[in-house]
Amino acid sequence: MGSSKRLLDRSAIPEPIFDENPDWVSFYWRAWELAWDHVIEREGAPASPYMDEAFSTETIWIWDTCFMVHFCKFAPQLFPGIQSFDNFYQPLHDGSPSSLKIHHPDNPPLFAWIENEYFRYTGDTKRIAHILPYLQKHYDFIENAQVNELIPGTNCPILAQREPHGYRWSGNPSGMDNTPRGREHYEDILWVDLLAQQGLAAKHIASLAEQIGQTELAQIYLAKHAELKALAQKYYWNETDGIFYDIRRNHPHEQVKVKTPAAYWALLADFCSEDQAEKLAANAMDPLEGFGGEIPWPSVPPHDPDFDPNGRYWRGGVWLPMVYMATCALRNSGHAEKGDLLAERTLAHMVKTWKTYDPHTIWEAYSPTLPEPSTTKDPAFPDRRARPDFCGWSALGPISLFIESVIGLHGADRLSNTLHWRIHRTTRHGVNRFRFGETLCDLLHEDGQCSVNSSAPFTLIINGTPHQIQTGFQQFNI
Repeated sequence: MGSSKRLLDRSAIPEPIFDENPDWVSFYWRAWELAWDHVIEREGAPASPYMDEAFSTETIWIWDTCFMVHFCKFAPQLFPGIQSFDNFYQPLHDGSPSSLKIHHPDNPPLFAWIENEYFRYTGDTKRIAHILPYLQKHYDFIENAQVNELIPGTNCPILAQREPHGYRWSGNPSGMDNTPRGREHYEDILWVDLLAQQGLAAKHIASLAEQIGQTELAQIYLAKHAELKALAQKYYWNETDGIFYDIRRNHPHEQVKVKTPAAYWALLADFCSEDQAEKLAANAMDPLEGFGGEIPWPSVPPHDPDFDPNGRYWRGGVWLPMVYMATCALRNSGHAEKGDLLAERTLAHMVKTWKTYDPHTIWEAYSPTLPEPSTTKDPAFPDRRARPDFCGWSALGPISLFIESVIGLHGADRLSNTLHWRIHRTTRHGVNRFRFGETLCDLLHEDGQCSVNSSAPFTLIINGTPHQIQTGFQQFNI
């Protein structure tokens, strides 16, 4: 067991070009180096090597691993992101032995979302037939979960359970450990994020099923998505506040008005009308009662009575998985400009913390007010900080948000052979060695001119306008 001791091969990783701020490029490479330390080999694990979440090499978490795939996809030859899923699929759904323990098997059920995104990026249809049964089993696993049930291969009981109006859950399995949602009476609420995450799973299972011609299966899961969306609309949406809230278990028409970024799972799950998406985007930009400001995406807004300016984990701390999720949700709903602006502010905060706070590293969570890591949830140690060297999901900022939101390359789709580039900077920027599917390309924008050198033809959509890229080198004005 141990991390890889080989030197990181930078030639297998996309190379960002960003003249505007070279520190951001340095931070990008530092994230890859820290992530490389968390490529782990372990005897007895169904998948080895695998991505370790930067917390414990004996224990694995579903949602940590899922979010790590969002940056591992840029260098799949080196970073076994999607392969790590077998360490969950096989023990949970085949009963396979494993030397790893799964913590919180009812962690956010994100596998289907990640698998479909990864499929679009790679075009690997062969994988669909392998993973589609696991995705259905995991969907049913959440639907049939019982509170306090202990599953073999796991090290803590389930706290999720489906009820007529939604899902019971709790802070730790939701990932938002000490969130003030429900004002700590977690057993009294139904959680909007688990409702939306099951809807997200149903949506992507349907999409994957369609890709291999299983149209009847796709229709079954589209119906499940519609059912969950109807519940969200009926009980969880607040028109006045423009956001989704949790609801009371025993009084489903009573909402628990604690704003958190968890509401944006419903936007990502395609539960919203255009008007609702507009209102969620407005909440994202609001610096006091929402999640905007120079340090955006606090886990509760500054106006919340439980907001802690030092973070205190989920009492204000800024968490990269939530930033990335909400950025994707805003982009997918037509609000890319807002999402990318907040993502850029988040990355700027991470870089400033890296340069000014000792030790100079990447942290599990960040302060919502100062260039520092967040404090932890333990009130007995108010000055204790979140975990360092967390790459881990925090690599989403220096890698994924940098490429997708700051440089603007996103939406790679091998099926349609398209790549989107939202060019919104005037300085020289781009990415060399950008790979999707079998296509490898260098992309650069400078002084209104794009240069592309590609190993294969594809369509590059720049700010909504398609450009037909041919094999070899080409330049054109935009």
